[in-house]
Amino acid sequence: MDDQLTQPAARPAAGEISEVIRPAAIVPEEAARSVLVELALRDVQNGGVWQAGPSLWSRYDRPWHGPDNAAGAELIGRVHVAYGTPTKYEITIYRVTVTLFGSQLGWSVESLCDEALGHGGLRLQDCPRATMATPPPPFRG
Repeated sequence: MDDQLTQPAARPAAGEISEVIRPAAIVPEEAARSVLVELALRDVQNGGVWQAGPSLWSRYDRPWHGPDNAAGAELIGRVHVAYGTPTKYEITIYRVTVTLFGSQLGWSVESLCDEALGHGGLRLQDCPRATMATPPPPFRG
C-alpha cells in the first residue's frame, strides 16, 4: 500500500494491530459478490475459518464445533466493512485489526484483507479508494 494512507485506530486491545484504512477501500460489485459467497462457504460453523456478518468479517485459526461453540478457536483478526456503500452493491473496508495471536502467526493487516479479497480476485492495495470530501469550514458562533 505504498501510496495509501493508514492510521492506527484509537485504543486497540493489548498487542492488537489496528489500522483505519484511509481512504477507505471499495470492493466493486462483482468482486463483492464473489467474496461474500466464498466467505459464507468458508464459515466457521461449516468447517471454515471465517465468520462474516454485515459489518464485520472475523478470521479464526480453525473451524468451530457448531453454532456459538468456538471450542478454543483463536481469533486472528477482523475486517470492519460497510455493505451497500458507496453504491448499493459495493462494500467499503474502513478498518482492519490483527490480534496479538494473529500477528504472532505472521498475519498483517494486508495479508488478512488479501485472503478475504482474494476470493474476488483482489488485493487490498488494488482496491479502488473512496473519494474523500473536503471537510466543512469550522463553525464560528
